[in-house]
Amino acid sequence: MNVSELAKGVAEATGSNEADAKKAITAVFDQIAAAAVKGEEVSIPGFGKFTVKDRPEREGRNPGTGEAITIAASKKVAFTAAKGLKDKL
Repeated sequence: MNVSELAKGVAEATGSNEADAKKAITAVFDQIAAAAVKGEEVSIPGFGKFTVKDRPEREGRNPGTGEAITIAASKKVAFTAAKGLKDKL
């Protein structure tokens, strides 16, 4: 499913048009991304939780040469599904 398909489903469910639904979806994801940039957790009851996790610096290998390299520390966004979502699966 892509954003257009999601917007179409939201528009049908809410009785609005696809353009307004797409704006709302984009705004929701922008707010989640802004919270992630600040390091905040976003919890949506019945759906799940978005958190920012630190990945420490670690050793790896260059797949082309087999040479040992150091992979820099980074941050990642993790999603944990809520029980309500897991039960639907």
